[in-house]
Amino acid sequence: MEFPAYLATMPMHAITEIHGEPGLLARFRLEIETFDDAARERLTAALGLAAELHRDDRRVREPYLNHLLRVAIRMMHHYHVRDVDVIVSGLLHDAVEDHPAELAGPDATGDPTAAALAALADRFGPRVARLVGAVTNPAYDPGRDRHVQYREHVAASLDREPWARVIKMSDFTDNGVGVIHTVGPKVARSAAKYRPLVPVFRDLIARPDTPLSAPVKQHIFAQLDLAEERFSAILDHPN
Repeated sequence: MEFPAYLATMPMHAITEIHGEPGLLARFRLEIETFDDAARERLTAALGLAAELHRDDRRVREPYLNHLLRVAIRMMHHYHVRDVDVIVSGLLHDAVEDHPAELAGPDATGDPTAAALAALADRFGPRVARLVGAVTNPAYDPGRDRHVQYREHVAASLDREPWARVIKMSDFTDNGVGVIHTVGPKVARSAAKYRPLVPVFRDLIARPDTPLSAPVKQHIFAQLDLAEERFSAILDHPN
């Protein structure tokens, strides 16, 4: 498939709408061209594992891999992340939560999440497993509001892991700012889930230990403003 020369500058949701998964894969390959051979090998291996684990998963109208690709590309292109462990973790950030048994393997015993994180550590190193663990949702108390528990988990987990904030922020941008690219009842559900996280992320990103440059942080603050604008349009001014 032929892609335009300006693929490297296209917004990711535009690539998704026009070129689909092949276009995002091509953009990912463009982003990793400047990494050394060892880094590209790790990133390609992580992409292959993500593609295998999420091969049957969908996000409304698209393959789930599109979301993972956008999270990783956003970190490289917009956040200027060169830390390979962080990008690998971005590609695999939902692997433990969504496919623990498959990731852990048929011989694993005990807690599936722990076994999956151990398998991830064996394959990509303990730091990747720690970062993925930090953005993996725990089992929720059925007697309490899930959205409240989700916000509590995000705030507590990201407080301890500055690089996990970067991964989760890219994930939030795709889900929150990108809410207008979905359809049906999920639009309002997602807006209600993610809107209370806007001030949480604003505080986390502003912290001095968040490993992003000042211009990148300003870019993220603008994205948070845009997310709030879209949440307001969906929840405060429905048709």
